[in-house]
Amino acid sequence: MSRSETLAAYLRSQARRRLDRVESNDGGRNARGALALLDAAAYADSLPDDDPLISMLDRAGCFGPLGCEDFDPGEAGARLIRGWENGEPHELLLALPTVG
Repeated sequence: MSRSETLAAYLRSQARRRLDRVESNDGGRNARGALALLDAAAYADSLPDDDPLISMLDRAGCFGPLGCEDFDPGEAGARLIRGWENGEPHELLLALPTVG
């Protein structure tokens, strides 16, 4: 899989996790978050591996030290993704390297 594909797969898995959460008083927060993550996953899947956003995530170590592993945003990045509710997909990707 390409780096873009592993990023998209990670975001889709986090969207599924948000959809599976049942909280009686969340006011639609989990649904909004899942939709935002699915949007980000579709966006990421459309990016070529030489896109500047993918390169930036690679330099930040999100694809392992050699840039050939599955996407892993680290603990701070995972927290950002878990809490993502709205915003443009590129805003999420731009924010990931800055949260570490």
